[in-house]
Amino acid sequence: MKKLFAVLMLAMMPVLSFASEQGVQLDKVDIDVSDKAALQDGARTFANYCMGCHSAKFQRYERVADDLGIPHDVMLKNLVFTGAKIGDHMNIGMQPEDAKAWFGAAPPDLTLVARVRGTDWLYSYLRSFYEDPSRPWGVNNTVFPNVGMPNVLAPLQGRQVIGCKQVQIVEDGKKQYDPLTGTPLTHEACDQLTVLPKTGTLTEEQFDEKIKNLVTFLAYSANPVKLEHQRIGTYVLLYLAFFFVFAYLLKREYWKDVH
Repeated sequence: MKKLFAVLMLAMMPVLSFASEQGVQLDKVDIDVSDKAALQDGARTFANYCMGCHSAKFQRYERVADDLGIPHDVMLKNLVFTGAKIGDHMNIGMQPEDAKAWFGAAPPDLTLVARVRGTDWLYSYLRSFYEDPSRPWGVNNTVFPNVGMPNVLAPLQGRQVIGCKQVQIVEDGKKQYDPLTGTPLTHEACDQLTVLPKTGTLTEEQFDEKIKNLVTFLAYSANPVKLEHQRIGTYVLLYLAFFFVFAYLLKREYWKDVH
């Protein structure tokens, strides 16, 4: 029993540590891994902005290209920057010892990060970097405080700071509205993330969509056969429903003379 308890605690430690980081409210995101356009855009963002430090070593370029409907020559030209072949794993050129010297720890592989962290966490985390001169990389994060990662997406998002803005009043988990006009009741809060105007190449809506597509790709990467599982599961349920009819009729035939 002690060994079993120890194994369970070891298995729960990552979950408990992640939960402790989630002192802020996570934003919900609706992920559709059947959206090929979103997956392709997410793969492009991952290759251009993430793979300088993070690998996806349990994926192969060929499998990703085939699943996402990307021709192999287009994949090699636009998403492979290490000289890898189409059948190679999605590794990176940075060596672990160099990464540890530069960042304090080697950046983790991201193949399974969506299954470990969850899509809501990833979506909120990637949108929550803000300028903090006290940190080594000049940025911090409200979802993962004192994170050791630079904000590589800052050129797209722009300069995000902690500032003041009008936010809707929430009481007992419910948004408050004026009973006469129905307009939202707001108050000024000075602990809000605010993007400085015209400092990024994307608007706020465009950046949110870009991050959603990136998280969609990470969700696919963590479970590439999800759609296949759902397809097979549908056939299994249809078979069971079809078989149930005959099983019920057979049961009635066997028991019709039993009183």
